[in-house]
Amino acid sequence: MKAVTLSPPPDVDVVLPCLDEAGALPWVLARIPDGWRALVVDNGSTDGSADVARAHGATVVTESRRGFGAACHAGLRAATADVVCFCDCDASLDPSLLTPFVEEVRAGTADLVLGRRRPEGRGAWPAHARAGNIALARMLRRRTGLGLHDLGPLRAARREALLGLGLTDRRSGYPLQMVVRAADAGWRVTEHDVPYLPRTGASKVTGTWRGTWHAVRDMRRVLAEAPAVRAEAGADDSEGSRVQ
Repeated sequence: MKAVTLSPPPDVDVVLPCLDEAGALPWVLARIPDGWRALVVDNGSTDGSADVARAHGATVVTESRRGFGAACHAGLRAATADVVCFCDCDASLDPSLLTPFVEEVRAGTADLVLGRRRPEGRGAWPAHARAGNIALARMLRRRTGLGLHDLGPLRAARREALLGLGLTDRRSGYPLQMVVRAADAGWRVTEHDVPYLPRTGASKVTGTWRGTWHAVRDMRRVLAEAPAVRAEAGADDSEGSRVQ
């Protein structure tokens, strides 16, 4: 009988929600730290993003339900590593910067580590998007008491703990709901500066005033929620997505 060689489990899974990011993916995937696995969640791309991701060594998760939160949560459920990170795959953020975030989580000094975006380069962060983020961060501080300044997508936490938060938002409010429910659960949340670069291609959310307004609306709805009863880890595994 021929021996079966099993692949070692990934040290860390990096969830990369993706909608038409073929131009940015090679740069992003080349910066995934050795031993980590890139989970590119294809959320309906028509530019061949999934093929590009596979060609550069990523695992592709297909999520047919549109929405940033839907893509992020599909990646979280597909992950198997103890620590899971999140990063946009538009080349605005370097996933290698997540290494100290993961070390902090593993050391037990923080339960959720967030990146505070510091724009570098012209056009890295449009004025309307930055204004919306400042307003939401202020509301977040009032709601949770956390001294945070950004709702950026670069973040790290333990997978089972994240599933235990029972996250329900599947649109733009997903990153905010994660922080709000973590705060309600008494998590230690820290924030560190990270460079924020001009993205490749047009933003689907903050590229326009309309997109920014919809994101702010989704997040205001999250802030208005009463503290939720946390779900057990894995309780929402009935949602459908495919790993390829």
